Amino acid sequence: MPKRTNEGKGVRVAIVASEYNYDITLMMLERAKEEVEFLGATLGPVVRTPGVYDLPLAVKALYGRADVDAVVALGAVIEGETHHDDVVMNQAARKLADLAVEYGKPLGLGISGPGETRLQAQERIENAANAVRAAVKMVRRLREIAS
Repeated sequence: MPKRTNEGKGVRVAIVASEYNYDITLMMLERAKEEVEFLGATLGPVVRTPGVYDLPLAVKALYGRADVDAVVALGAVIEGETHHDDVVMNQAARKLADLAVEYGKPLGLGISGPGETRLQAQERIENAANAVRAAVKMVRRLREIAS
């Protein structure tokens, strides 16, 4: 792993990861944790939910904590035989965005899908790190605005 940076110093990041498609989301979770460490941020609570649709409730609980600056939501919504994946992803993403605005705390959206295959989901595991970087950057930007 490359040398640690200080970009995330003073930022506490919680992670919420879906257990559904666990073979993929476990790797996403590990990649996100690595990125938190690489950026020099502090890893807050890590919560696992049954599925992507359940992420907003856990995110809301974490946003209510004073010791959490940002949350990263991780999941993989793989295409099935119906349009259920569209419903799950659209509803979860919309509620997550609403919560971030309501609480004034950044959300790193690390959910891949909908409409992707299992192989495509595996190819997007690195997006977990992108979500951590985005969340840390937004914490810093919001602090700049406030000062």
